[in-house]
Amino acid sequence: MTPLRRRMVLSAPTLLIGHSALTSCDSTTKSESYETVAEQTWRADSLAKIEGNAISTELVRYATLAPSSHNTQCWKFQIDNKAISILPDLVRRCPAVDPDDHHLFVSLGCAAENLIQAAPAHGLSAEANFDPERNGIRIALAEATTEASALFKAIPSRQCTRGDYDGKALSTQELEILQRAATTNNVRVLLLTERSEMMRVLDFIIQSNTAQMADPVFVKELKNWIRFNGAAAVRTQDGLFSLCSGNPEIPTWLGELAFGLLFRPKSENEKLSKQIRSSAGIAIFVGKTADKSNWIEVGRSYERFALQATALGIRNAFLNQPVEVSAIRSSFAQAFGLANQRPDLVVRFGRGPSLPQSLRRPVQAVLV
Repeated sequence: MTPLRRRMVLSAPTLLIGHSALTSCDSTTKSESYETVAEQTWRADSLAKIEGNAISTELVRYATLAPSSHNTQCWKFQIDNKAISILPDLVRRCPAVDPDDHHLFVSLGCAAENLIQAAPAHGLSAEANFDPERNGIRIALAEATTEASALFKAIPSRQCTRGDYDGKALSTQELEILQRAATTNNVRVLLLTERSEMMRVLDFIIQSNTAQMADPVFVKELKNWIRFNGAAAVRTQDGLFSLCSGNPEIPTWLGELAFGLLFRPKSENEKLSKQIRSSAGIAIFVGKTADKSNWIEVGRSYERFALQATALGIRNAFLNQPVEVSAIRSSFAQAFGLANQRPDLVVRFGRGPSLPQSLRRPVQAVLV
């Protein structure tokens, strides 16, 4: 979710010089260290301890572990009698990269799917419906047999892993499992595993990435959501923490200076090329229609894909540039047989090491 981002924050090896001395100025105490907060954020609580009204709060917590554009966490939750509503938080929208709020509603769908997967593990069924009056999702809850699925168990381990993968192919069975998890009557998923197809995607990614980086408004918006060190990430509990992209922690002042000097198309495109070449494949998600309801469904579809991949030990990360640049989107669609349709998400996948997990704001901060 951008949902939905996969950016390199810093790339110059020179930033590593004196790194230990620079980060020693970090004022974060051990009790509020990034590692401590991340562990608390992604904990898998014992279901036996949760009862009554606390169940709804816990379902919201699982929902917030979903991905979102720039990790903005662009959602609000309202707990009602036997229902939870997920609403857009327009204060956290990203108008430069997401002018029509496409990614925002995809992010809401991701959160909804997490909640729907978590409900049976807490003895509830969950039925989601788009609420056009509020531009949100209402999830009705009812008592049901307790069942903790593999997708639910994968939620605390899921991440958008923005590092390199091992380049090894997935089995036909694994690809079929991922396809089944994501495909619905309203969402189509193209799994591209031939190198020639992946290189065609790379060509569009480089074109659109170069266009985005030439847009100062886009660059400013991205920079505003970057957290260059653990202290900054803990303070806001949102945004794109540098370590989550495999980049070093540095003081904010230096990060802001270095970002302006070193965030350049050539190095970014080289990194994207390396990441795609190390991947097992690329998935393109396409909703039936280009509207909020379908964008939400695309988010739900992607989140099932991501959770199923996690359960199989497979990593994934977004490469959404070709669907974000409107001038390139239509030619990208035509190149992959999607004429008259809007591609919604582009995702690379494969096996590789994990990276530090991003933070989330506490439940109380997202309740209305």
